[in-house]
Amino acid sequence: MMIKYFIGLCLLTLGCAGHAKDEVKKTIYVAKEQRPLYDRDLFLYELLQQALNAADYDVNIEHVKVHPHQQRTLMALSKGQVDLHWSMTSPAREKLAIAVKFPLFDGLIGKRVLIIHKAQYERFKRVTELQQLSRFTAVQGHDWPDTKILSSNGLSVKPIVNYQAMFDMVTGQKADYFPRSIVEAQSEIINQNNAELMIVPDYYLSYPARFYFFVNKDKVELAEKLEIGLSKLKSNGAYNTLLRRYFDLDMLANSHMLPLSNPFE
Repeated sequence: MMIKYFIGLCLLTLGCAGHAKDEVKKTIYVAKEQRPLYDRDLFLYELLQQALNAADYDVNIEHVKVHPHQQRTLMALSKGQVDLHWSMTSPAREKLAIAVKFPLFDGLIGKRVLIIHKAQYERFKRVTELQQLSRFTAVQGHDWPDTKILSSNGLSVKPIVNYQAMFDMVTGQKADYFPRSIVEAQSEIINQNNAELMIVPDYYLSYPARFYFFVNKDKVELAEKLEIGLSKLKSNGAYNTLLRRYFDLDMLANSHMLPLSNPFE
């Protein structure tokens, strides 16, 4: 009798342990750049969580600090050092990781306003077409797809490694302007807390650009769940609500567009 009781207790214990093991959450490792977080980043973190919830994919999220260079982060994804990050897409980047093909900013990442030194505004406000802007020099990240896009449209671009240095160059009038997406520029200007910087209110650059979640190639389930969750958020209106809660898009309606092509789509 005691032997049967002991065996039964062992089986019950093993069963409970197995059940507990089944319920242990998976962990996904999300890349986190070592720089201040802006509205753009906070929007993406919230969108990620909402998408996972919508797909009923209950996981723990851990952040892994990565180098701010986009290409290095995508290489970390390809090597399995992180599971997920986000980036503007390009054919080369889509070879390194799984691109979850939902445009995270609804195309707004390609709506680029110009951050300039206030002393330069009189020169910039006279610009009415792209050819006139080619007389000025922009700064962009050396590994950003935008750098090639701007150059291919005849604009002068100085590639820079350091993110903060681009603001500093505009402040020091060693470069003329820093094109930033409408979902980035406003919070960045606030964070810079520099009275000499401003956004040109009269026009903006526009080119086709998509910003995706990128997932390690070994995490196929994660990519599938994100696609399901994002699709649900789009169809039930939650995505648009979140987008408009984070970003003020009035400027796009009150200024004119200078269109550019994107030969790297």
